[in-house]
Amino acid sequence: MLFSRCGIHSLFKSSLLAALGAGFANGVLATGPIPTSLKGVPVPEVPGLLTGPSPIVVDLEKALVLGKALFWDRNVGSDGMACASCHFHAGADPRVKNQFTPSGPGSTSGFDPGTDGAPRGPNYTLRRSDFPLTQSNSPTVKTELAGFLRESDDVVGSAGTFGGSFKTAPVLKQASDDCVRSPGTVFHVGGTGTRRVVDRNAPSVINAVFNYRNFWDGRASNVFNGSSPWGERDADAGVWVQLFKGKVYKLRMRLTNSALASQAVAPIVNSTEMTCDGRTLANLGRKLIWRRPLENQRVHPTDSVLGPYSRSTNENLQAGLNTYYMFLVQQAFNPIFWSSRERGPFGAPKPATGNDVPLPYNQLEANFGMFFGVALQLYQSTLVSDDSPFDRSRRDDEGVPVDLSASQIRGFEQFREGHCNRCHLGPLLTSAALETNARLVKEDPLAFGDQTQILSVTRNVVTRTAVFKGAGIIDTGFAATGVGQDDWDPGLAGKDAFGNPLSLADQYLRYLTGDRAAVLDSAVRGVRPCDLQVPIALNMVATHSEFFTLADGIQPQSQNTGGCFSLAGAFLPTPAAAAAELANPATRKMLAVTDSAFKIPTLRNVELTGPYMHNGSMATLEEVVEFYARGGNFQGRSKQFGTVFPQAELQLDATARADLVNFMKSLTDDRVRYERAPFDHPELTIPHGHVGDHRQILRTNALGSSLGDDESLVLPAVGAAGRAEPFQPFEAFLAP
Repeated sequence: MLFSRCGIHSLFKSSLLAALGAGFANGVLATGPIPTSLKGVPVPEVPGLLTGPSPIVVDLEKALVLGKALFWDRNVGSDGMACASCHFHAGADPRVKNQFTPSGPGSTSGFDPGTDGAPRGPNYTLRRSDFPLTQSNSPTVKTELAGFLRESDDVVGSAGTFGGSFKTAPVLKQASDDCVRSPGTVFHVGGTGTRRVVDRNAPSVINAVFNYRNFWDGRASNVFNGSSPWGERDADAGVWVQLFKGKVYKLRMRLTNSALASQAVAPIVNSTEMTCDGRTLANLGRKLIWRRPLENQRVHPTDSVLGPYSRSTNENLQAGLNTYYMFLVQQAFNPIFWSSRERGPFGAPKPATGNDVPLPYNQLEANFGMFFGVALQLYQSTLVSDDSPFDRSRRDDEGVPVDLSASQIRGFEQFREGHCNRCHLGPLLTSAALETNARLVKEDPLAFGDQTQILSVTRNVVTRTAVFKGAGIIDTGFAATGVGQDDWDPGLAGKDAFGNPLSLADQYLRYLTGDRAAVLDSAVRGVRPCDLQVPIALNMVATHSEFFTLADGIQPQSQNTGGCFSLAGAFLPTPAAAAAELANPATRKMLAVTDSAFKIPTLRNVELTGPYMHNGSMATLEEVVEFYARGGNFQGRSKQFGTVFPQAELQLDATARADLVNFMKSLTDDRVRYERAPFDHPELTIPHGHVGDHRQILRTNALGSSLGDDESLVLPAVGAAGRAEPFQPFEAFLAP
């Protein structure tokens, strides 16, 4: 029944069952991949960063100091937003006031009503009764049968900046940039402006170094180009390098396994997240280089990275470090990136007024985006949580963690039987850790499949899978689960800044037609057809609606076939056959199944990283498990029915659901829970809504009389030993 409703006849069914591992035999779900410990797993190597004849970073200690300071420093934002302002609680954001935004990117809809019938607008305080945002009439009954109590395309995101139009950034003392600010069209209460809210939930930065790409839609490239998130797609990207006889040249940079660096440079020039519109990375460099890091934030003397540079003692906490950003950059990075004394080749700020003639940038300012991205990546590479009860547990001969509670062990088995492990696999519990999983599968094959359910785990950046609209190509590490309607947020099916598809899947389909110019990310050229989970072509005579065959025109793959997942799949269509099929509006062979697909998050520390899903629509792990028990909310075009489907045991057995939640709680590292090193941090003041509520703002801001005054949360500086009180889950912060 599972397959017949999709019109998949016997040959496709047998191929798909083989790809899934024939795990539905005798009515018993397959167990498949075994989640494994993260202990001892290295972060992906970045060639040329720390090694080689002329490495980019020449002093790792200074680079870590620079990265941690920049991540937590409120001066980085135009109006007090630090990178950490949205990633301060187990790497995520548990704020509950002024966190709503209407729908996903590009939405023109308004806010949906709250449980009191009034619209949930800016400065609203989240309540427990708001969740889940889309609520089934019966939480564990198949959605088509139960129907909805309510549907909402609102998003619980993260409050950021007031926005505005950038003029200048002060180089000393003043923290906020000089911007022309006014209330936005959406984010205001009665005409008084509020901080804007990002249109997706902020995922945790802990363990994010293992992601092949970052952001929910993957727009932070695995390749860091030194000046933007777009990797090889950005033709204008580059860094200024001093080479022969002091001459400077703008050269392309290509740092692989650097999605964190690509991600880091996006929010600091985003007018919703951290800055005023029009501020550049070089503007930020000029603002910061002659400042003390964290000049207005206290730093604990035992901070695991910043302690030796802190101006504090145990008896007297002081703000700032005993150095300047300029010196840290010069000490950390190769002089070829900052030592030129020229001004002129690197451009200049835009005039703040008609009579203003700004001083041109120097090389250090012009390359500040590269310094920023690399330093943040190196710091965040230390944020690896590999000491949870799950990691510490001994394993029996079958890989089951025996030192967990009885409930957690049952939940571990439920996790496997319910196909959670098809997406949340490997030591990071996500297929988005592509490089790490591909390396580890050779050392521990059972971690990625057994005799009943075998997954293709390779360096292929795309794979082929079965969804409701057919079988198609999707980026590895992404999935459509039916959290929202397809038209609420396109996710991976969206566009980049240049109008190209975000997905690598679209590129691969064009590549098969022979359109080499369509390949923007070079990793697409390395995809081996024999490593696709479901083949795209089979060496058979008969025609088939889902596969290319000899009747269409096929050819052997050009790459070697050593270690192939499926030798039967070592074929691809001829360019002519692929082009003809791609032009067919009814094709079932050349599909990109990326509609409303999002990056699969890690489950590590998930107990503490709510709200959940890309839209922040669920408050608790119990709600997440109920979502999967009923088979999701919506039957979108690219929903993967082999992983998200109604599950009778979870629907009928509350104990099974509780066991699954308890297993996920075994993935919490107490160092994260208590902010012990490396998860300690300097002091941080975080905007948390405005004085008043969503009906009226009661006080105006010093930045402008048309803006609401901030309320704030204050995180005290924490040293390496952590703090006494543990982090609480998101639900604990919600109003009743």
